[in-house]
Amino acid sequence: MRPVPLLAADVDAGALEVYAHNMRPRQTLSESVSNLVDYRVSGMGEDASFAYEPSIRDDRLAGIAGTIDLILAGPPCQGHSSLNNYSRHDDPKNLLYLAVPAVAVATQATHVIIENVPNVVSDKYGVVQTSVALLRNAGYEVTYGVIAAHKLGWPQTRKRFFIAASRDSRPLDLHTLQAQLARDALPVGWLLQDTLDDVVAGDVMRSVPQMSDENVERIAHLFDNDTYNLPNDIRPECHREGTTYGSSYGRMAWDEPAPTITGGFLTPGRGRFVHPLRRRVLTPREAARVQGFPDWYDFVVDERRPASRAQLTRWIGNAVPTILGQTATLAALAGAKVDRT
Repeated sequence: MRPVPLLAADVDAGALEVYAHNMRPRQTLSESVSNLVDYRVSGMGEDASFAYEPSIRDDRLAGIAGTIDLILAGPPCQGHSSLNNYSRHDDPKNLLYLAVPAVAVATQATHVIIENVPNVVSDKYGVVQTSVALLRNAGYEVTYGVIAAHKLGWPQTRKRFFIAASRDSRPLDLHTLQAQLARDALPVGWLLQDTLDDVVAGDVMRSVPQMSDENVERIAHLFDNDTYNLPNDIRPECHREGTTYGSSYGRMAWDEPAPTITGGFLTPGRGRFVHPLRRRVLTPREAARVQGFPDWYDFVVDERRPASRAQLTRWIGNAVPTILGQTATLAALAGAKVDRT
């Protein structure tokens, strides 16, 4: 099957432009999905329901209602992340998660996939439990759970929580599907073996920022001592005692899967992002590969105004390895039909 994107929406206009350049959706909307529908949720968790039937506010969305086979949604995840020291699952933006079942019900979409970080299940507002109840009350069959990319053979140890819901079928259980598709993870070297000397000054996708003298010394220590973790005595003082992020300033292992790629991959102090064989961090193109983007996926839409490094790290780091989205979507599309007669 060849997907035909009917509409793409995102508040990040640059990310939307990149998606449109590569995937050619018929329409794009650079605004919050929550503005496209009128809805109100009554109650929380298993007791949740829509106070009234969600309705469409935007004519562009109304024009495709009833024709949508699949909604793919990635609500903001930062408020749910274990790396977020500020909100700790208590961020009002987390409630945007509830816009997804509202859009699904209003448009009568056949299948719905919602992706987020595993800690979304701990959200203060119970957005997962509430969304599951809203979808089930609207006639959807629902499965949900965490899928791990490395358990599917991909060379990155990234996990994501998915809800897969279908109106006309019963989705395959995500855990059962992952077990059926399980294979040993490939090493990150499989992805990087032909990019070792592929650093090009002036090419934002194939270069890295200039590092401070201190970080040059830290990376040199890793290679000079053939180690993968930085000792405390050459870490910044704030990292020496009691840090819970021991992988910061770490080096990847060539023959093992990469760790989770985040928006900090160009900064050695924000994770294990030092290249396995080169004294530098990953380039954006290398990080994009680890996330599952093929090399033809172009993050530079206009050479006259290439994306900034801050944009690239956000877009690439916030992405989901393609094998995870494929597996969750397979769970929805391959489910047994439900006889509602």
